[in-house]
Order: sequence, then C-alpha cells, then structure tokens
Amino acid sequence: MVLSQLLHPDCVKVPVVSQEKEAVITELVDLLNARGLLTDRDTALQAVFTREQVQSTGTGAGIAIPHAKCRVVKELLMAIGIAREPIEFGSIDGKPVTILFLLISPANQTGSHIQALASISRLMLNDEFRQKLENVTSAEEVYHLLSEQENQ
Repeated sequence: MVLSQLLHPDCVKVPVVSQEKEAVITELVDLLNARGLLTDRDTALQAVFTREQVQSTGTGAGIAIPHAKCRVVKELLMAIGIAREPIEFGSIDGKPVTILFLLISPANQTGSHIQALASISRLMLNDEFRQKLENVTSAEEVYHLLSEQENQ
C-alpha cells in the first residue's frame, strides 16, 4: 500500500498541540473531521478510544498508530501528527511517542486497514527515516519525506 496516496497533505499536523494521549487522538480525528472526511466525528473518536482500551497502539520506538474501523467513513483515512514533546502513550516499550499515524477505515474493509498498518510498521523500521520525520518543521515536509521514502 502506498501511504502517500492515502494521505491528504492537509491531514498532517506539525507540531501537534496536545500533550496527552486522549487529547492528541482527538486532535488528529478533528483534523480529518475539519476536512469533511467523517460523517460522525464522535462515533469515529469513540471507535479509536475503544480500540485503544483493548491495548495501547504505542508500538515502541516513539511511534503510535491509533486506529479503528467504523461506519462513519467510506474509505480508509489517515492523519499524521508529529509531537515536539514526547507524549506518554502506554507504549509496549514503555517509552513516550513523538510520531503518530491515525487510521480510520470502514468497518467492512479489513484488508486495506491491515495493509496500511503493515506499511506504516515497515516504514518505521527505517531508523534514518524515523529520525528525519521526528525533526520535520512542516506538514509539507512530512508529506515530501513520506513520498520520497516510498519511491526509493
């Protein structure tokens, strides 16, 4: 899956304003909602929070991938947030996060949801790319880095 084709440049926030887990998830959901991509913001937000209660989506190495499937979207959506100050996320390695990928997909589209999670995970294995992403100064730079990395 090509993430840069999934990501709309307006759905990137550098830096995120929030410094707490629930608040930063809300901030990213609101980013999608402000672009008119959600038919029901509260349902989408609750779906992400419900998934987060099952197990933290903090994957380690400063990365979190909050995600959910719900009926309020017609296609897989992604938002990215970069935090200047690390956010406690209950990650599996116990470390806070600075890079967040939010995914919301239709309830009936499991395949694309799993493909996106796998693509993000593979991409974040590249330490050099991850460090560049942590140091970006604009949403445009995130989008450019992502596109560049995927085209290599």
